[in-house]
Amino acid sequence: MAKIIYTHTDEAPLLATYSFLPVVEAYAGKAGVEVETRDISVAARILAQFGLADDALTELGELAKTPEANIIKLPNISASIPQLKAAIRELQEKGFDIPDYPESPDNAEEQEIRARYDKVKGSAVNPVLREGNSDRRAPASVKNYAKTHPHTNKPFAEGSKTSVATMGEHDFASNEKSVTLPADDTLSIVLETADGEKVVLKEGLKVLEGEIVDATRMEAAALQSFLAKTLEQAKADDVLYSVHLKATMMKVSDPIIFGHVVRAYFDDVFEKYGAALAAAELSPNDGLGGILAGLDALPNGAEIKAAFDEALASGPRLSYVNSDKGITNLHVPSDVIVDASMPAMIRNGGRLWGADGGEDDTLAVIPDSSYAGVFQAVIDDVKTNGPLDPATIGSVPNVGLMAQAAEEYGSHDKTFEIPAAGTVRVLNAAGEALLEQDVEPGDIWRACQTKDIPVQDWVKLAVTRARATGSPAIFWLNEARAHDREIIAKVNAYLQDHDTEGLDIRIMAPADAAKLSVERMRKGEDTISVTGNVLRDYNTDLFPILELGTSAKMLSVVPLIAGGGLFETGAGGSAPKHVQQLVEENYLRWDSLGEFFALVPSLEKYAEQADAPAAQVLADALDRATGTFLNEDRSPGRKLGTTDNRGSHFYLALYWAEELAAQTEDAELAAAFKPLAETLRANEAKIAEELISVQGKPADIGGYYYLDAEKTAAVMRPSATFNEALASL
Repeated sequence: MAKIIYTHTDEAPLLATYSFLPVVEAYAGKAGVEVETRDISVAARILAQFGLADDALTELGELAKTPEANIIKLPNISASIPQLKAAIRELQEKGFDIPDYPESPDNAEEQEIRARYDKVKGSAVNPVLREGNSDRRAPASVKNYAKTHPHTNKPFAEGSKTSVATMGEHDFASNEKSVTLPADDTLSIVLETADGEKVVLKEGLKVLEGEIVDATRMEAAALQSFLAKTLEQAKADDVLYSVHLKATMMKVSDPIIFGHVVRAYFDDVFEKYGAALAAAELSPNDGLGGILAGLDALPNGAEIKAAFDEALASGPRLSYVNSDKGITNLHVPSDVIVDASMPAMIRNGGRLWGADGGEDDTLAVIPDSSYAGVFQAVIDDVKTNGPLDPATIGSVPNVGLMAQAAEEYGSHDKTFEIPAAGTVRVLNAAGEALLEQDVEPGDIWRACQTKDIPVQDWVKLAVTRARATGSPAIFWLNEARAHDREIIAKVNAYLQDHDTEGLDIRIMAPADAAKLSVERMRKGEDTISVTGNVLRDYNTDLFPILELGTSAKMLSVVPLIAGGGLFETGAGGSAPKHVQQLVEENYLRWDSLGEFFALVPSLEKYAEQADAPAAQVLADALDRATGTFLNEDRSPGRKLGTTDNRGSHFYLALYWAEELAAQTEDAELAAAFKPLAETLRANEAKIAEELISVQGKPADIGGYYYLDAEKTAAVMRPSATFNEALASL
């Protein structure tokens, strides 16, 4: 039986769900559309690991492999270790019998507990649900709104010192080796140490004919040398120092890299106190914030704290996440996410914020050089040609390879911090080495598997979008990179399976593709970026933030390979700040526009799956209502006393009801919604006042990771008039 599955996730998107989902359920119910919910929040995923909640994520993962899938997926927490520990602590405080996170497991029981928690941290949700490739673009209504109500992209100052620093050698990009499997096989990854010991890092890795397997490493010594030089450069140039990683998605490699940055910046402190910090399990990988929070338990904690303060005062000036609260770029590994932080910096004229809250030029450190050049290319263009004008620029939609845990985001279980010098080999079932690399202690080694069927589907989707739009489609692939060479061979082969006559389809290295795409944007021209999984994530923040001011307003459709649909609802990078503001001021700035956009194709999919014309009527009316919503500028404001997230839901409900009442395709629906439309319109001022009147004082939602449902519903649905009108349906 056809149904729409609406996911409960985390933070601001979850809060918004408490307000918007009742509207969806009421309207859908009138059209006979069944809507169910599944909880895939980080708290629910933790509880599921210990049998204390349904394993909704696994259930949805299986559903995604069927033609019946119709899933609306909101942004969720990709938990870093500090976030995971905080969620565990909150659940324990609420009476759930779950164990602590074992930082250094030293017995079989702790190893098993750690393995369970490892299934929750990082990008645990997306690889399970994304059984298709990504089609992400700005809806016409959003693009037109951005042109008529342009946001401001600030110019870089004359002589701006802002730049990107990247390794360029001895990193993941430069050390990569890659092979396409000639036949089905079972692989193992083995470290042979210098003294002849063989350590099995992974075994039983199933691969199919035509799949690509990569191996690469980031050399720890080279990383340390690079970081020391960048710190010297930032100090000499008197610019802010910031590191930009993806510790949530790259949940093994990037926290380790982040830890190297923390160690490098506080080199003298770790030289003197490193052993004591390690003994107390205060790891630089968890960030400066975690270390400082644990110092009170140490007998010389005050002395160590003073050493950190002295290092901050004498070292290069750090960029700050929140200068009012003293939270630096190095406090929490998940606070600064490269795909959101870099475009925000570019939009702000290349400036980040220092300890005093003032803006300044920045040395943006992105250690691995795989995609750092993309951001430098955009910076170079803006420095030369001035800021991009949202009123006139074209768009850069994306077709992203992400099905079946494609590419680097699928490498978590094949990423290791090397314990001893030696050689790591990827062996086939016959014991033959397909790939091998010499390693040193502390090197970060990873393998990556890219399946063939997703690549075929990705090429097909790129051709389909190029044909539908008439825009050039550029595969962002670098012949100088081993992995990309294998992908290029497949792209060239699979393009032959499609009619490409009259289409402009190219293959370009990422930095060159970025340069060309921005040049075309300035001419008002659109260019489809066809990218691998990591660049999909980066580009679908970079270009929307410059075009639209946010990536939350993108339409994100995932046509699942089995025939179903996954409909994603925007980015969640600002979600934590929004929760903080709600708790302090009862004001939620989160913009649910992504949910509105996702619901339209989801309803269209339901109409197709269930042969339900009424669902199509709902979808068409919602599409028109969203256009009105944008034209009337009903998105959440930025300050108290204006319409917030809850008010935006009311106005969307009003416009949707009026569209349903006015349409002529379904007389029964029109009759059902006419009284509601009239009631909402007649009580518009009263409802708006009820929603605004609660602002300005603290709100109690009963938790952060595990909310109290009754308290949260009361906070997110404060208008009795609106609630009664919905109930009347």
